[in-house]
Amino acid sequence: MWSPYDEGPRSRRPIFIALGALAALIAGGVGLAMLANSDPAVPGAATPSAAAPLVPPVNIANGKFGLASSRATDPYALTLNEVFKHRKVRIGGKSYLMTTRRTDKKCGEAVVGAKLQKALTAAKCTQLLRASFRDTSGKIIGTVGVANLKTSAGAAKVVSASSGKEREEYIKPLPGKDKVTKLLGTGEAFVGEWRHGHYAVMVWFQYKDGHLPKKKEVKQLNQAAFGAADATVTPALESRSLTGKRP
Repeated sequence: MWSPYDEGPRSRRPIFIALGALAALIAGGVGLAMLANSDPAVPGAATPSAAAPLVPPVNIANGKFGLASSRATDPYALTLNEVFKHRKVRIGGKSYLMTTRRTDKKCGEAVVGAKLQKALTAAKCTQLLRASFRDTSGKIIGTVGVANLKTSAGAAKVVSASSGKEREEYIKPLPGKDKVTKLLGTGEAFVGEWRHGHYAVMVWFQYKDGHLPKKKEVKQLNQAAFGAADATVTPALESRSLTGKRP
């Protein structure tokens, strides 16, 4: 079973599959990846399907992302309690438990891939917050992360660095200490990145046993990943768009 923490050549890695082409899944010993992008101007963006409940971008007078368009108008650092405050969150009628959370000031240590690490450095990343979740059944597990960058343009470049046919650049899953989320990072995964102003949001979601998801299961991972972001990161960033301050 391949793990993103393995050193040396990788026998299995995520690849890019457009969200609108769920039926065209590749069967075999490769990973699954999906890139969702809330900004259609970013190169490599995929058109989200109806199964991907992406939150629409904030649309206020100050611009598409308001005060969150730049660290100059949104200067305060994110906190774990701001973004990942609640241990239990409800996503699409289902409950998820947060099992661990962490802030990395060295952003490159929280992602996989030299290209993405370089993009984070160039975009002046000062912090990358991650939290991991499990559903009540213990079958679906995943990590949500958000990187704090200097500008919206820098965030767009970070997202672009993660795109491509064969995915080698993505958030590093954060294993928990419990018997379920400690398995994060093994097997096949749904991964994606999008931006909200000067922030880049990243997700990694998989089944506990790491099996290659079928069409219906990919939709479930899709919904869990974006639902987890909607319940945690999105409200905090929308507040930043309106106020430029912590909620």
